Amino acid sequence: MKAVVLAAGQGTRMRPLSESIPKPMLPVADRPLAAHTVDAAIDAGADEVVLVIGYEAETVREYFGADYRGVPISYAVQEEQAGTADAVNAARDHLEGSFAVLNGDNLYDQAAIDRLFDACPAVCAIEVTDPSNYGVLSTDSGRNGSVTGIVEKPADPPTNLANAGAYAFPAEAREWLEVPESERGEHEITDVVARVIDEYDVTPVTLERWLDVGRPWELLEANEWKLADLERRVDGNVSEDARLEGAVVVEEGATVEPGVVIEGPALIREGAEIGPNAYVRGATLIEADAEVGHAVEIKNSVISQGASVSHLSYVGDSVLGRNVNFGAGTNVANLRHDDDDIRFTVKGDRVPTDRRKFGVVAGDGVKTGINTSLTPGLKLTTGATTMPGETVERDR
Repeated sequence: MKAVVLAAGQGTRMRPLSESIPKPMLPVADRPLAAHTVDAAIDAGADEVVLVIGYEAETVREYFGADYRGVPISYAVQEEQAGTADAVNAARDHLEGSFAVLNGDNLYDQAAIDRLFDACPAVCAIEVTDPSNYGVLSTDSGRNGSVTGIVEKPADPPTNLANAGAYAFPAEAREWLEVPESERGEHEITDVVARVIDEYDVTPVTLERWLDVGRPWELLEANEWKLADLERRVDGNVSEDARLEGAVVVEEGATVEPGVVIEGPALIREGAEIGPNAYVRGATLIEADAEVGHAVEIKNSVISQGASVSHLSYVGDSVLGRNVNFGAGTNVANLRHDDDDIRFTVKGDRVPTDRRKFGVVAGDGVKTGINTSLTPGLKLTTGATTMPGETVERDR
């Protein structure tokens, strides 16, 4: 079976992190987000992967190449973001036989993807407490639990099975990919699913775990999930006076200076430098060539490639983009005084993160002056700067 992995979108809700890199290529543990999806497809038995690309397409091509883990990789270009059916239709010339469709910005539990491939035609679903916010599957117990319909955000949901956006289609579905625009002005893959349901017995495959990574705090959650699977490995240069506790990976070429304490799960990637006397804890990813200075504390955060957090700083529950430079004494507040959930700006609206602790999201190239204070739920756009001693309370 071929697997079509959708990786064409920019991810406007992920801004500023996605301003110069496609959302599916943002870091989750030791690889880009989309690579977890491609790995899941290959582990389930895909003999070829077709990546649908668009925004910053070359970034995707450079990572996956023509061959990934011994499996051929093909590329299809979606010229404009016109919906999921349009994205799959862009890959049409690569398809023959049955095929799977997976989202490159979703994380799936592997066992469910295995079952999805085996049960073709099939659709993945996740049990949710409030299905009215999702596309919902209806099923017929009289037909071995087959899917009988799919409805978008129903007021009276027929089941608690939300569509998780992973499908295994019969070969004939290749001819059904050209669907009319929906009310949202997009060509929806759910219209193709509905046609398959009419023509075939479609098996619902329930996911034990699933995450749609659409907003910055969900990138934190994705890293929390995947870093929890780490197995301790120390290949880099670690001082005898440093202390590593639990599932800590220090890659070859990374340096951990004296006095550093790292509490796993934590991944320190090639070329990163930690310390001296730094404290890294929680589910933390320190990307390649990043620097964490003297007496810095990093907690439950993603520090992207080439970023630098200078001495005497604190960064908690935050995502720092590439080549960010936090000046000495920069402190991130990650908890509201009233203990309420922290809100964050997504496409101009302040929305709840459902996280009690959430710090700052800094786009590529952000620079802070020494002794800057950053308040919870703050967004710093690409290239933003602060003055020494400044308290920043509003996005910039």
